[in-house]
Amino acid sequence: MPLKLSLKPGERFVLNGAVVQNGDRRGTLILQNKASVLREKDIMQEEDVTSPARRIYFPVMMMYLDEAGAERYYDEFARRLGEFMSVVRNPDALTDCVNASKQVMAREYYKALMTCRKLIDYEDGVLGNVASSVSAGRAEG
Repeated sequence: MPLKLSLKPGERFVLNGAVVQNGDRRGTLILQNKASVLREKDIMQEEDVTSPARRIYFPVMMMYLDEAGAERYYDEFARRLGEFMSVVRNPDALTDCVNASKQVMAREYYKALMTCRKLIDYEDGVLGNVASSVSAGRAEG
């Protein structure tokens, strides 16, 4: 089944390891066969790996972009996932961790990335609440 990408002007994406940028108009790209495609918004740079959930996402992203060399990133993924699971108590987040692990084991890296994105959203929500509480405490004091 073909994959249809609708691209914004100037939008960048990675296609089988090559960075591609759309021109100055909206465009559509139709991929007729299996390819590794990652939109700019889903690409994480190494310097952006600043939290536990992002440390899980990054090696999965690398496995997806470099499927032939995926085993190079697996140990990092497994270690970071284990660390995350050892401190998280939220049942939905733990279920997402298990699902991400199963998806990686099945080499369904894109699905695993989307599952890891849920972990980042969960983490941002928890840290956002903590940050708001700290700010509120300082404002009161």
